[in-house]
Amino acid sequence: MDSRSWPPRGLRAPDAALYIGIGKSKFFELVDAGRLPKPVRIDGCVVWDRFALDAAFDALNDKSANVENPWDTICA
Repeated sequence: MDSRSWPPRGLRAPDAALYIGIGKSKFFELVDAGRLPKPVRIDGCVVWDRFALDAAFDALNDKSANVENPWDTICA
């Protein structure tokens, strides 16, 4: 990401994964599983809507998956 004073609305895959806080392979795994949104195609560009990512991230908050020690969890 560059040093703009505003966040972009559309994010390419590496930035979208970084925005969520996970690696690209885990990001694509969650997209394929339908837990994160599919991208939007704008002509030849494939981007993820930051607002859709926010909503999907909020929905990932599953109380039954309470992680006692987050340092034990490894994300790819």
